[in-house]
This record gives sequence, C-alpha cells and structure tokens, in this order.
Amino acid sequence: MSVRSTSFTLGIGALILLMGVAPGYAYEAIEVEHGGSIEGTITLDGSVPEPKGFNLITFPDPTYCGRISNGRGWRLLHDFVVGHQGGLKDAIVLLEGVEAGKPFEMSVPLIEARDCMFQPFMTVVRNGHAVEVMNMDPVMHDIQGYETSLEAGARVLFNTPLVMNHQHRRGDLHALHNHAPGKSLVGPIYLNKGRRTFYMQCGFHAYMESWAMAVNNPYYALTDAEGKFKIDQIPPGTYQVVVWHPQTGPGTTKSIVVRPDGKLVEQLSVPAPKGNRTAYRVMDNPRFGLESLGYSIDIKPLLEHQH
Repeated sequence: MSVRSTSFTLGIGALILLMGVAPGYAYEAIEVEHGGSIEGTITLDGSVPEPKGFNLITFPDPTYCGRISNGRGWRLLHDFVVGHQGGLKDAIVLLEGVEAGKPFEMSVPLIEARDCMFQPFMTVVRNGHAVEVMNMDPVMHDIQGYETSLEAGARVLFNTPLVMNHQHRRGDLHALHNHAPGKSLVGPIYLNKGRRTFYMQCGFHAYMESWAMAVNNPYYALTDAEGKFKIDQIPPGTYQVVVWHPQTGPGTTKSIVVRPDGKLVEQLSVPAPKGNRTAYRVMDNPRFGLESLGYSIDIKPLLEHQH
C-alpha cells in the first residue's frame, strides 16, 4: 500500500489503522474440526531493565502529571512488567501462516489518555480496523503517531493536539474521571506495506507511550501479568509462533506443529535489552529537581508512588 499524506481533525471518532497486507492474502473463516491449542509462559531472558526516567520539570504540567511519580520530580515508565515467576506482561504471541480458521472478530480497541498515561500500553488491532483514542485528563496532550520497522526505522504519520477534557477543572489534582470522555482524534493512517507496528507518544509528556501490533488472523494472545497465554481452535498444521514485545527488538520465532486435538505447551523467552534506553538517569540533583523551577511546588504522587 502506498504512503499518502493525511489531514486530521478533532471530533468523536477513531484513529483508523490501514495496515499493509501481503498481496493475495485473505483470511477465511471456516468450521475448525479437531483443532489444537498452544499455551505457555513468556519470560524475559536477562535482567529486568530499569524503568525509563523522565523529569517532570522538563515537561509541562509537572503538578498534575506528578500524581504518578516517585515524589522527587521523576515520572517513571515501567515498560517491562515482570511477574514473581519471571513471566513478561504485554508480550504478543501470534501464529503466522494460518489462512483459514475460527471467526476473526475483534472489537475496536480504546486507548485512553488518563493520569498522564496511555492505557493500555499494548494493543492488538486488525488490519483495516480502528483504534479510538480519548482524553480523560484536564490537560492537553500532543498525539504523535509513527509506523515502525527494524529495517527502515520510524516514520511520522501525524502530529496533532488532543484537547483537554473540559469536564473538570484544569490541573485538578483530585480529578476522579467519573465523567464522559473527551474528544478523540480522527483520521486515516496509511502504513507502508509490510509494517505492522504502530507507536504513539505524547509530544508534551514523552513518558506517555502506547504500542499496537496488527494481526492478520485471530490466532494471537497478549500475555497476562504472569506472562501466560493461550490460543485455541487452531486448525492442524505447521505454523510459525512469533513472540514480540516493543522494547526487545525482533523478538522470538519458532516453528510448531499442531496435531488434531493436540495441546502444545511452550516456555518461550525474549531477550532483555542492554545499555541505556533513555537520555535521562533518575537522580536527586538540583538541575533536575524541583529547585530548578525557581519557585516552590509540592509534587505528591496521589495515585501511585513509583519506586
């Protein structure tokens, strides 16, 4: 699919993701007889990386966004969540090569800007369907969207403001969000053929990230808090199982054979990244601390004290 420029407006609606699909590929829903299943756990191979650190003084709205911080002027992005047994949360497990199988039904995912976070961190979308993005905060967010690939890097798809939600006072630290959602971004997004990952960040608050992976069939799963997953009703055959997390590079691929009425149990892992992942290092330093504002401000993490 060729790349085209797009225009964006604000209004109730959705972010349309039109993903590139291999020529001639079309998934067919059929009745699956003697389908098999695959389940297991995805772990992180290596040490759990430190969360990315972002100084609240460097970005707008330090007081409101400080309701989720370490209490010393830093907002932490926990993009690796690992359970007590080492299981990795928010890894995508999908089967490649399934051309026909169970019905492919997927509701429109909703991403909320809430408490200076995009929730959820990871989303699965279907080619040609939509993602809806809503602002629940009393501050403005600047939505930047990118398509990404390891070969060509990131390409900007759009950069447009997401207006603040006017249903509670600007900067209200005690906002409970028990109100209607704000307006969402509307506009088609054309990804280059072969690109399947979509990345969204707030230009005002760089610690706000959200990722999406496009799938071509319904045989996928997103790992839970303990890294567990299960995919069922798989037509017997040979497939590639792909495990991917947005911060671990290309991920892991393994060939599997699904037998009639068979059950596979797989323990797979993805490599932990090494080295510095952000330009900022969390430290107690007046250059990055509250003193740099030149006036007194009391940041209290009302919702979550991040350690």
